[in-house]
Amino acid sequence: MTALVWFRRDLRLHDHPALSAALAEHKHVMPVFCLDDRLLHGRHASGPRTQFLLESLTDIDASLRERGGGLVVRRGRPERELTALARETGAEAVYLTRDVSPFARERSELAQAAFAEAGLQTRACPGLNIVDDVGEVRTQNGDPYTVFSPFWRNWVTVPRREVLGAPGTVELPGEVERRAIPSLADLGLEQEISDPPAGGEGPGRQRMAAWLRDGVESYDRTHDALQPDATSRLSPYLHFGCVSPRELEARLPGEGKGVGAFRRQLCWRDFYHSVLRAYPDNAHHEFQPRFRDLEWSYAEKRFRAWTEGRTGFPLVDAGMRQLQREGWMHNRARLVVGSFLTKDLGIDWRWGERWFMRLLVDGDEANNNGNWQWIASVGTDPQPYYRRMYNPARHMERFDPHGRYVREYVPELREVPDRYLREPWEMPTETQAEVGCVIGRDYPEPMVDRRQAREAAKARYGEAVRSS
Repeated sequence: MTALVWFRRDLRLHDHPALSAALAEHKHVMPVFCLDDRLLHGRHASGPRTQFLLESLTDIDASLRERGGGLVVRRGRPERELTALARETGAEAVYLTRDVSPFARERSELAQAAFAEAGLQTRACPGLNIVDDVGEVRTQNGDPYTVFSPFWRNWVTVPRREVLGAPGTVELPGEVERRAIPSLADLGLEQEISDPPAGGEGPGRQRMAAWLRDGVESYDRTHDALQPDATSRLSPYLHFGCVSPRELEARLPGEGKGVGAFRRQLCWRDFYHSVLRAYPDNAHHEFQPRFRDLEWSYAEKRFRAWTEGRTGFPLVDAGMRQLQREGWMHNRARLVVGSFLTKDLGIDWRWGERWFMRLLVDGDEANNNGNWQWIASVGTDPQPYYRRMYNPARHMERFDPHGRYVREYVPELREVPDRYLREPWEMPTETQAEVGCVIGRDYPEPMVDRRQAREAAKARYGEAVRSS
């Protein structure tokens, strides 16, 4: 008896329900991954994220080979490639991990229809989220949640499945053509960031162990601080399933404030997955209908300056340059740059969403969409729009008081005195000359007058509310 295990966003061997179920019920198990051009070159195409994916595939292939098997890689539509592979190997079933995004669900339905036509059984298993099915976390009336806090109160009460170990052996059936894992260039994509994290279950488990040992217990005090070790940086590994979210929760040490705060952040991931599952139109449109006719700017030069970290606002520029360098950005910085784009510049949140999905190695459609709609005040969050107009200088004062984050990513500001670092245009001309940072020459002038931008944003949002 042979089964295929269709790997997608579950690139690990530890705590893998679909793999464990297949191994328990079949003698031969073939782990397979399909490189699908609809994703590789779709609307969320990303060289950085695909490179992380390829490294994760290489890592899991090595782990499978140590267990007597290996990863079979194919390129094409899974309904075609997996059906052909099953026919070639005599497989009787396909095991997979359920996903929540509109495209993932549509692709699964097409594939399962093809499998059924070919006489293959399909078994969909949990593993993407902490709870088995985020769609079942519902209100007393049976409706999906649209506000986080009540979702959180229900979510913590949902029973959890047991964490599964990694298999000792994975035996492939007979002779199977493996095919090499392609390079990024083979796929027609380019790496656009200079200092990416390493992909794979191995690096992910190392980071998880270090975080649980050294970081999580102080998370409630440090998570907003713009410093290197303040957060786990596990998001890329969670996105690709190199780390099991259920195992991560299960291994949290105790019930302290730091652990509780981190667990709440893990719940946000499940929440946004549940929202996109229930409201797939959120992938393209504002959750709140009253803001679907909101007047947006499409000023390409301003947008380009924002993407390049040349706005003239140090904290905004530092965040955008961190994204360019690492394919990742601290969450506090994500909020500041998102607020600046949508409120100060008035540019459509979808432009920001797409730029993030292009460069983020942790670019998860549900979470990225949810966060962009949240900061643009058009999503599920019930707070009024004027609560999300962040002042970069004040946020820097609170979360980067000594300017370490800004100086790391905006080197032209490194010699600027602390008193002027948050608003360098306030430096006297003689000080600018002394420190070698002349505003307008070495560092941009501020793109907007924030007071005027704030009033313009309030007028735009206010008009949308009044017209609804």
